[in-house]
Amino acid sequence: MKLNAPEFWNHASGRSAAPVLRALLTPLSWIYAYATARRIAQTQPLNVGIPIICVGNATAGGTGKTPVTAHILSMLRGGGQINAHGLSRGYGGSERGPIMVTNKHSAAQVGDEPLLLARSAPIWVAAGRDDGARAARAGGAQMIVMDDGHQNPLLEKTLSLLVVDAQIGFGNGRVIPAGPLREPAEAALSRTDAVILMKPYKEFKSAKSLLKQFGDLPVLSAYLAPTAPLPPGPLFAFAGIGRPNKFFDALRRTGADVVEAIGYPDHHGYSASDLESLQALAREYKAQLITTEKDFVRLPAAMRQYVSVWPVKAVFEDENSLDRLLTPLLASARRSR
Repeated sequence: MKLNAPEFWNHASGRSAAPVLRALLTPLSWIYAYATARRIAQTQPLNVGIPIICVGNATAGGTGKTPVTAHILSMLRGGGQINAHGLSRGYGGSERGPIMVTNKHSAAQVGDEPLLLARSAPIWVAAGRDDGARAARAGGAQMIVMDDGHQNPLLEKTLSLLVVDAQIGFGNGRVIPAGPLREPAEAALSRTDAVILMKPYKEFKSAKSLLKQFGDLPVLSAYLAPTAPLPPGPLFAFAGIGRPNKFFDALRRTGADVVEAIGYPDHHGYSASDLESLQALAREYKAQLITTEKDFVRLPAAMRQYVSVWPVKAVFEDENSLDRLLTPLLASARRSR
């Protein structure tokens, strides 16, 4: 069963911190962190002969990796610069791959994120990232942008970008299940070339204590911006993403009249009863259903005509800084032709 991050993961102190539960779970966190560190240390990563960019994170739950991956793929492929392909595990999908995503695939087969990324570039789904990278290169890729995988040691990464949520940072600083971290923050940062600080909106000011944790690493600030106007009238919002409240808050911040909002587990597969319930509630509120792009692609096709979608994209405050990170890789990728 898939669950969203518990609230106590986001707080180091105070009433929401759940110190007793956190203490009980800490021994399991030690085991989880040890297993991750051991796997990374004992695995010899594969060099597939082309540059690999990893867009990862240190925490469970959504930080904005997929929009960042889509943005980088579009940058690399813009103007025919380079034949960059994407690589994903295809979480939530039944396909183990390696397989290239097409418009005939469904989210149930390849996962929701690869379907969205396939709008920007050729996308490969593979349970084994090494197998996926080999398939991508055989398919003509000159560079690979990997959505997630910071803790996956199977591939040698040319550039590791760590996406961090500017609001919650590393949460309570504990490893799963006592906190949101997939590994200690220090370990994740030690394998990072640059941090992408994902803000909820452009004017958001990040805490100095969070920025201090990044040390001397380059920090690129970005935020998610809508690419389409909101539908008029009352809205009934629903989302099955890592942190549904981020979506609901963004709607309200943009001026939406959100009369009700329901969150589901991350990557939730919507059933007929879910959809019937949502439609009934929307009628009761005399509101239009609205959701995220990730949720929209998981809806049955027959349901989509009744639901509005609010698409967003990653916007970098300093596009030149990102370009400077990518430029050295372009020369290397062109040599691989």
